[in-house]
Amino acid sequence: MPPIPTDPLARRVLLNGLSGVGPVTVRRLLEAFGPDLSRALAAEPGRLRQVRGVSAAAARSIAARDFDWRGEMEQAAAKGFRIASPDDADWPAELSRLWDPPLVLYAEGAVLPDARSVAVIGSRRCTPYGAALARGFARDLAKAGWWVVSGLARGVDAAAHEGALEAGGRTAAVLGHGLDLTYPPEAAPLRRRLAETGCVLSEFPLGRPADRQSFPQRNRIVAGLVRAVVVVETDVDGGSMITARFAADLGRTVCAAPGRADSPSSRGCHALIRDGAVLVSSAEQVLEELGERGVQPELTLPEDPPEHARWLRHFGGGTAHDADTLAEAARCPTPEAAVMLTLLEIRGVLRRRPDGRHERA
Repeated sequence: MPPIPTDPLARRVLLNGLSGVGPVTVRRLLEAFGPDLSRALAAEPGRLRQVRGVSAAAARSIAARDFDWRGEMEQAAAKGFRIASPDDADWPAELSRLWDPPLVLYAEGAVLPDARSVAVIGSRRCTPYGAALARGFARDLAKAGWWVVSGLARGVDAAAHEGALEAGGRTAAVLGHGLDLTYPPEAAPLRRRLAETGCVLSEFPLGRPADRQSFPQRNRIVAGLVRAVVVVETDVDGGSMITARFAADLGRTVCAAPGRADSPSSRGCHALIRDGAVLVSSAEQVLEELGERGVQPELTLPEDPPEHARWLRHFGGGTAHDADTLAEAARCPTPEAAVMLTLLEIRGVLRRRPDGRHERA
């Protein structure tokens, strides 16, 4: 049987890597055995089974101590990762309010987030409107000196990280898998950029792939790190709804941006607003909810060039057109509308949807 580590951080790394042992189990162990985790690690399986919430499988796993914590810590150091714990001076204090705080955080980057943090989250399949809104929220929050926290996923998360970086601010990505993995793969360049001034975080051991359980676990950390959560676009069953519920349970401010009434990507936000979330359309409103006056926000969406304005005003709010409907809206011949759709697509102002219609890019 492997020896019990003498280093408190190593004991946390060991428990964090054991099969069937999670933050809730460790909380139970701390309640039963006290703050010195070596006592729990030294206990016999029968004694461990007496602890409320500790299963037989978890008791066997703890007693066996079958995780290479030394190799884990060496591998993390070789990759340039830091393993932080609640014993560190810069550990995010807000995480202590979680019922099941992480044992450790694997971190890549310059610094851990502080208390001036806001999450900007939403759907992976966001609309152009949602992406632009997330970017604008994040940009203006970063300009006001706030960390922007998100999950590095496609869609709203990526737009939020980009917006914070555009403002020269700090942004943190919380992953639902081991820190040595990057998902989606195309997020690797963005990850490198944000780690230069912010950080990438994960509570999972190296090599742990994402699964249905890991993302809700990740979402509770996002909620725990911040003072407010801003949901930009999500359906009613989206992961952002889980984060919003965690945040509400923790007493954080929950904000939601409204969208089109008939858009599935806005149904979750509308449900949150109906249930008491603060309706927001700018970072300034978020900061007011936090008791702070921020920078005057820039327009979330760029102004249309004069030569495009006649056409693009018909694409507001996520509206999509084909040549016939655009011709009707703009009161012009259908061939002229068809030519403008093609031209604006080439210029990158519009994009073609799978159904053949065009919407704002």
